[in-house]
Amino acid sequence: MFEMKWENGGIMRQPETDIPACVDVIRRSFATVAAKFGLTEQNCPSHTSFITAEKLQNHSDWGWLMFGLYEGGQLVGYVSLSDEGDGVYGLHNLSVLPEYRHSGNGKRLIDFCKAKVKELGGRKITLDHIEENTVLKNWYAANEFVPTGTKIFAHLPFTSGYMEWEIQI
Repeated sequence: MFEMKWENGGIMRQPETDIPACVDVIRRSFATVAAKFGLTEQNCPSHTSFITAEKLQNHSDWGWLMFGLYEGGQLVGYVSLSDEGDGVYGLHNLSVLPEYRHSGNGKRLIDFCKAKVKELGGRKITLDHIEENTVLKNWYAANEFVPTGTKIFAHLPFTSGYMEWEIQI
């Protein structure tokens, strides 16, 4: 049985039983990105705004660490970390509900992930994003992530951008 454990400042490890609530937060959060960039289930079915409970369950089954951010007992944010090996962790699905943005919640989740990776003995966090989303890219840069490259995939209507953060020793 999963024991609910508060990690830090309203951030909690998410049990599998909360997957439907996590999916709702992720989809609602990423819907603003989909709208801004004209992404639909037809032209970009793999975009995070269309994530399913089955896909999130797969992430859990693969060992991804799933965390929720709570305010007033309500799930308002989500993020997951995957162990990619050799001290590298992938950051996925960083989500904050639109009505809870611009108050430091995204930074709380980023800072939590940095601390969690350090605690786990990791050395680096990697992520991918829509390269054309300069507001988000600049936000990650302001949170110490540096660009590492881009890639164009024929099946995506945007350029994939890649960034990373390394622990400074």
